[in-house]
Amino acid sequence: MNEDRPRTTGSADLEALLADFDAECAELDALVAPLPEARWADPTPAPGWTIAHQIAHLTWTDEVATVSATDAAAFAELVRAAEPKAFTFVDEAAEEAAATPPPALLERWRRGRTALTDALRAVPAGTKLPWFGPPMSTASMVSARLMETWAHGQDVADALGVRRAATARLRSIAHIGVRTRDFAYLVHGRTAPSAEFRIDLAGPGGETWSWGPADAAQRVSGTALDFCLLVTQRRHRDNLTLTTVGAEAAEWLTIAQAFAGPAGSGRAAGQFA
Repeated sequence: MNEDRPRTTGSADLEALLADFDAECAELDALVAPLPEARWADPTPAPGWTIAHQIAHLTWTDEVATVSATDAAAFAELVRAAEPKAFTFVDEAAEEAAATPPPALLERWRRGRTALTDALRAVPAGTKLPWFGPPMSTASMVSARLMETWAHGQDVADALGVRRAATARLRSIAHIGVRTRDFAYLVHGRTAPSAEFRIDLAGPGGETWSWGPADAAQRVSGTALDFCLLVTQRRHRDNLTLTTVGAEAAEWLTIAQAFAGPAGSGRAAGQFA
């Protein structure tokens, strides 16, 4: 059994994370690049968002992350401008960029994610990058971009009726899902449990990824894919095969979210069942 721990911010580990991010982007790119322009207007499971909105959101967020990594003062100004809008600025940015003709949007996304990986490689070791929540390490920023790319890529895949294969990249996404347990309680106005949970997930290669004390009373187990679908709120709890021991673990799975911002509504029970 593998007791999973966060990767360090050493150069080799950062390069591994960046390679995972690049691979996730490339997989999504391969889904959208061949589409006729009209298909970019296909609706996705996110209410009001087309395929173009999904790519637009990733494009804008990658660009903003690059600002965080390269110009802290400019990022602080961006945050100040966004504060009066709460989180509506995210939807506004997606709406604006989604109006771009698909070929231009695709090229903008490609340029932006390349610029981001270059910028993150240049960040001095130990630097904390500003964000809309707490500052993040470079490794955490890469993991967050990987998570978002995978999650929004799932929306695109669902819109196109494509079933994606699970990969070892899910480990970083699952780690975020575990680490954001207390945040999920916070955004729902609840008090997080004081005790740690045990999470045991089956990776796509048959390995086991584990977090928390082996003797914890509250436990979650299942496949890494199902756990990642849950914490990114791309599937309803009732449509997944995750199992729990303990009432607190069961409650957590009804509110878990790995992404920043207000509590999400997720997907309906029975959707994609």
